[in-house]
Amino acid sequence: MAEKPSVRYLQLLSEKYPTIQAASTAIINFSALLKLPKGTEHFLSDVHGEHEAFNHVIRNGAGAIWRQIEEMFGNSLSKSERRNLATLIYYPELKIPQMLATVEDKDEWCRLKLVRLIKFCRSLTAKYRRSTVRGFLPDHLAELIEELLYDQEGVEFKAAYYQSQIDTIVSTGSATVFITTLAELIQRLAVERLHVIGDIYDRGPGAHIIMDLLMEYHEVDIQWGNHDILWMGAAAGSEACMANVIRTSLRYGNLGTMENGYGISLIPLASFALKTYANDPCKRFIPKISPEDNFTEQEIRLMAQMQKAIAIIQFKLESQIIKRRPHYNMDDRLLLDRIDYERGVITLDGADYPLLDTLFPTIDPRQPDVLTEEEQMVVEKLKLSFVNSKKLQQHVRFLYSNGSIYLAHDGNLLYHGCIALNDDGEFCAFNVDGQAFVGKAFLDRVDRLARQGYFATDNPETKLYGMDAMWFLWCAPQSPLFGKEKMTTFERYFLADKATHVEKRNPYYTLRDTEENARKILIEFGLDPDTSCIINGHVPVKVTKGERPIKAKGKLIVIDGGFSRAYHKDTGIAGYTLISNSRGLLLAAHQPFESTQKAVSEELDIDSETEIIHTHPYRLRVSDTDRGKEIQQHIDDLDALLRAFREGVIKEHSVQ
Repeated sequence: MAEKPSVRYLQLLSEKYPTIQAASTAIINFSALLKLPKGTEHFLSDVHGEHEAFNHVIRNGAGAIWRQIEEMFGNSLSKSERRNLATLIYYPELKIPQMLATVEDKDEWCRLKLVRLIKFCRSLTAKYRRSTVRGFLPDHLAELIEELLYDQEGVEFKAAYYQSQIDTIVSTGSATVFITTLAELIQRLAVERLHVIGDIYDRGPGAHIIMDLLMEYHEVDIQWGNHDILWMGAAAGSEACMANVIRTSLRYGNLGTMENGYGISLIPLASFALKTYANDPCKRFIPKISPEDNFTEQEIRLMAQMQKAIAIIQFKLESQIIKRRPHYNMDDRLLLDRIDYERGVITLDGADYPLLDTLFPTIDPRQPDVLTEEEQMVVEKLKLSFVNSKKLQQHVRFLYSNGSIYLAHDGNLLYHGCIALNDDGEFCAFNVDGQAFVGKAFLDRVDRLARQGYFATDNPETKLYGMDAMWFLWCAPQSPLFGKEKMTTFERYFLADKATHVEKRNPYYTLRDTEENARKILIEFGLDPDTSCIINGHVPVKVTKGERPIKAKGKLIVIDGGFSRAYHKDTGIAGYTLISNSRGLLLAAHQPFESTQKAVSEELDIDSETEIIHTHPYRLRVSDTDRGKEIQQHIDDLDALLRAFREGVIKEHSVQ
């Protein structure tokens, strides 16, 4: 039974609802809201900087808008006309000028498009209160568009009134503004909330553009991925995270986000690399790029030198963390200590492996993890660029305010990587200071540590502990964002034996396929295993090899289908979108997106195949959601306020 609100709380509530009438009206409005259909929610994962594809999926509602067009106009418009309308809705600012240039009667074209868009908008507003829709509109257009959306054309005299509005919009030259606003309203109404299950950063060139889009999105939450936490750590000032960010960007020739998006200068690193590795061929560090990237030989050579320079710095900084935090149990990754620099071999698990590159001008074998003065100077300059990048700091603060390690939402458990398990299916225990953390308690702990690594600026030791934890989340065996026994970056650079490159996954990735283990995880997080499911990302589903995204008899859904172009060959598709609406759960599998230019000029949409995963026994309403529970609690509080007013416990406020 809910606890009765205190008189003090009701007094505070009365400041917002100062009279009996105000409280009564609010109760009426909120109670009606609970009866509306549940809004449509979309789940995306592992977008990895593919900003054009991401932008298109956001604009087309992962195919939801096209499905609505088919349903509404399938019998009245040809397929080419429907494609034309869809493209207009997705990209009004680009499509309107293109289309107007090809029509003879521009006024008639505008009238026709306005009528169709208004009809389409009306069908989508059914899930929203009138005041909510009004809030989505620009103030100077809200009243007129509201009249158009809720006009009663069938009522006598109203048809002429409605037609007059359309004609006047066209005659005053305002049609393109209204068409654009209606198209954007359709995009907004199609999806109520977006969930991003991690890995916004790396691989593709436009992570910063995706972050800008997310900051403008109406309602979004993010479950951090390992690539996200790496950039968050770099922004916080973690030198190890920063070195990993730079090395990864150089390895894939992907410097756009860092240099153009965030204005981070790599000149200190370039100058150091040119001097220190001038006579080093750096063959092991040639970036993984494609011919269409159009880099010159000199640029490729410089990126290889810079990559080797920052890689050696990274290995040193990581060794320092491992020695500083013995409870991470990562001594087996102190690789610089295991090298015989005279013989050019490294000893791993009792076996000697020859190094493919033995030129280490900055490593002192007596203390291999100590930075040289020049390396330290480079690190300090690079760190200043990261912590002083205004755009990066804005984006990272958004990740903190709208993100978390995991989220329990409407009976679903959302997380990027894994819940670390032992071979027997029991939760892995992480021990620190004599205390063991498992399952949910461990995720709660590392979530808090990641926050203190950024925000604990008044306590250097606390902040450093948190920053080290962010690096731990990037690559440690028990990290819920990584989920492998080791990250074999060093081995991939320096050892020919591919057996040393293997990164064995946590047993979770096998055990998650069983319903028993999925139910165990749901129970651990306080969810009903009969009605809830896990939504997971991180490891691409290889459709070409017969893998399925739906596991554990529907209790776990993996929505990493390879959004990044780098994974398309392995996965056979270009990403999944999970769609939750009032009627059930659907999974859309997307084919590769060519370009925005082709989407507009050739009206090429992303082809998607939609599969119904689950159908609800009845149409869900707002009252069936977490938001509905919050609204009901607010109604209960307003009922208590109403009684307090009527019983004289609290006085009505005077209303001017």
